[in-house]
Amino acid sequence: MRAQELRKAFTDFFVERGHQAIPSSSLIPHDDSLLFTNSGMVPFKSYFQGDEKPPSPRAVSIQKCVRAGGKHNDLDEVGRTSRHLTFFEMMGNFSFGDYFKETAIPHAWTFVTDVLGLDPDRLWITVHLTDDEAADIWHEEVGVPRDRIQRLDDDNWWRMADTGPNGPCSEIFWDKGPAYGPGGGPANPEADERYVEIWNLVFMQFETNSAGESKPLPRPSIDTGAGLERILSVLQEKDSIFEIDEMARLIEVASEVTGYALGADDDSDLALRVLAEHARTTTFLISDGVFPSNEDRGYVLRRIMRRATRFAYLLGVTDIVSPKLVDAVVEIMGADYPEIAKNHQLVRTVAEREEAQFRRRLANGLKILDEELADLPAGSDVPGSTVFLLHDTYGFPKEVTAEVAAERGYGIDLEGFDLEMGRQRDRAKAAHKVSRVASDAEAVADLVERGELTLFVGRDHLSDVPSEVVAVTGGEGEPTSIFLSRSPFYAEAGGQIGDTGSIRAIDANGDVVAEARVLDTVYAVPDVQRHIVEIVSGSFAAGDHVRTSIDIDRRDRIRRYHTATHLVHWALREVLGEGAKQQGSLVAPDRLRFDFSHHEAMTPAQIRRVEDLVNDQVLSNAPATHPEVSREEAEAMGAIAFFGDKYGDRVRVLSAGPSVEFCGGTHVTALGSIGPVKIVSESSIGSNIRRIEAIAGDETIELIRSEQARLTEAAELLNVPVGSVSEGVRKRLAEIKALHDEVADLRRRFAVGQASELAAGAVGGAVLARIDGPARNDLKDLAVAVRDQPGIELVVLAGAPDGGGAALVGAVTPDAGIEAGALIGPAAAEISGGGGKGKDFAMAGGKDPAGLDRALDVVRNLLSDRHT
Repeated sequence: MRAQELRKAFTDFFVERGHQAIPSSSLIPHDDSLLFTNSGMVPFKSYFQGDEKPPSPRAVSIQKCVRAGGKHNDLDEVGRTSRHLTFFEMMGNFSFGDYFKETAIPHAWTFVTDVLGLDPDRLWITVHLTDDEAADIWHEEVGVPRDRIQRLDDDNWWRMADTGPNGPCSEIFWDKGPAYGPGGGPANPEADERYVEIWNLVFMQFETNSAGESKPLPRPSIDTGAGLERILSVLQEKDSIFEIDEMARLIEVASEVTGYALGADDDSDLALRVLAEHARTTTFLISDGVFPSNEDRGYVLRRIMRRATRFAYLLGVTDIVSPKLVDAVVEIMGADYPEIAKNHQLVRTVAEREEAQFRRRLANGLKILDEELADLPAGSDVPGSTVFLLHDTYGFPKEVTAEVAAERGYGIDLEGFDLEMGRQRDRAKAAHKVSRVASDAEAVADLVERGELTLFVGRDHLSDVPSEVVAVTGGEGEPTSIFLSRSPFYAEAGGQIGDTGSIRAIDANGDVVAEARVLDTVYAVPDVQRHIVEIVSGSFAAGDHVRTSIDIDRRDRIRRYHTATHLVHWALREVLGEGAKQQGSLVAPDRLRFDFSHHEAMTPAQIRRVEDLVNDQVLSNAPATHPEVSREEAEAMGAIAFFGDKYGDRVRVLSAGPSVEFCGGTHVTALGSIGPVKIVSESSIGSNIRRIEAIAGDETIELIRSEQARLTEAAELLNVPVGSVSEGVRKRLAEIKALHDEVADLRRRFAVGQASELAAGAVGGAVLARIDGPARNDLKDLAVAVRDQPGIELVVLAGAPDGGGAALVGAVTPDAGIEAGALIGPAAAEISGGGGKGKDFAMAGGKDPAGLDRALDVVRNLLSDRHT
């Protein structure tokens, strides 16, 4: 059975048994504690925790996963062992409070024996020490002999975290046979290579609180995980996951692009495995919106890509290899994962650019590392300063340096590197978002348990909307939150900020008995809105009947900006290409901010083109539609998903002119309502990430008015019509230049006149004088003018300019017999100054005008000594 056949067989098996097939979610999880989606249950975490209602009580999925970084950081082992991968696929079936062990265990056994055809006599089972129920089902209902059911302790207990859902698990192992080690089953620690785990069945049946107390869950659930690659290695009778069908095809392509045949030698085989494995991870991560950078997920991706590039480089491969490897991944896996086919060109471009960039630095970096290793005692550590230099200057992730060093028997000084890294190291760490930690977690959990979710009615009803308070929390220093049964307030999501407005409690007579100002609206958990309020009068309690109203003018402004954001996204892709993918956004009532992937600054012409495209759509006043459709219908419409948003089975699609995108926000009904759009800034916020900020509607008009007022003021000051301001400025600049030239000419004439007076007082062809007031350059001109008088060989002038400080200037003729610098240099010390170098002319500035007369005395002494 091949990979595509296994994916289909697994899905079909469980769909036939009442499970809903769920497509793989993104590798970017909606979980701030994780860098990547690293298991099949991650997309279902909120269902298991009871925060959201699942779309079906039973589900089956084949989830793409990445494990690299954090506690799963075994990247250096990839390619060196037969099992380690950074990208893998996890098959799983899930029950959200529906069936439990009595159904999950027989399903798993039927699939592996009947569908996959594995020999039951070579299958072993492990259960937890305490799980008699599972052991009995395996033996009595499935028929597994007792001697092939083994009990383990911690290895067969699963926990989501220290607190929360947990329970025993049961694993299915395949016996590869005596050739792979001793017998005794998977409980034998010496038989790790012989017995291969192929499926883990997790029985979530307990809840543990912060005090460590556990109680049974009211609705136990099932979470199973079967590694596709590991099962394929069993089915295809391969000792290594690098030999299974899809991976073997990738290794063939790696062999073609490097020119090395598999089996030539151990080093080249290792490189081929690394290139093939990392090509999958690279392709899927970029396709899902991760771009190489020095932070967060982007840093992990960069490590993976640069590790692959280094292995290709060490084989002597000079050509760029990543584009052809990406092509192969798309060709092999694109049918089952259409998103990588859709994003093929983007992935190819990003991968090629990153490899080319690193290759330019790689040779110099490896040379530095080679020189460092040559000078180190055997077995010692590469200094942290060198590791930092390679990281900072040559783009070597410290892990790449560590791997190179380890290959030659050296370590690296991580403590020294951390000290050198400082703030840069902090920026390279995973930037965990700070989430709201509510002190009212129990109240929120109770709302979810009772099914009292918030019904959002704010698309059609905005003012004086009746509702009921279902919970009130906060007080005593904590912000007050009101939870409603139905709400017109949009909760912050998808970049759009939350609504503000008012909530008024009404008594039986219709009188207002309490009022609160809504400061913000956010989600406490999915489908439960938290209205953060300031109590104006009275008090609120669960059961109160209320009237709710949003700030309609503020919402209208936000709607304009949100639809404008979609048009900007479309226009950026038109101008910069499909690689301009959204990386974040802010939709506020007075501006929009849009972050997107792009490798260089936009040119003024590109910015103008984006503005023109957007405003052409605004002027068309085309209708903007925002229907709710099934996800399949949305994808058939060609809708594009926005970065960071989470979508269910029913989604809203905004069609705004040529822009068709998933979006759950609020929008205008006609593009003309947006008003004129103006981009006011474009900047970099990180590696390969740009940010633009724009205004629309009233704000654009206010900007035009403000700039028009400044232009009118400038015209009045120049005494020209507004249309002639540029010409008037050029004319004034020409006049100012002419005046500067005239002043300079007058200064020269004055200097010549004063020069005659000074020359008349010369002693032996030398003029030494103090002249305070003139600026340094004027003093320079005067000195030159005096030197050029008949009979003058040497001039030294000292002065205190009106602007402060002190100045010495010297000018000599070739007949003077001494250089100007020889006079000015020693004298400069008297005015606490420096400078004074030069043959025919020298000038020095200083801080101490009180030393000017002493400086002239130094010159007189020098001249006296010369004549002695």
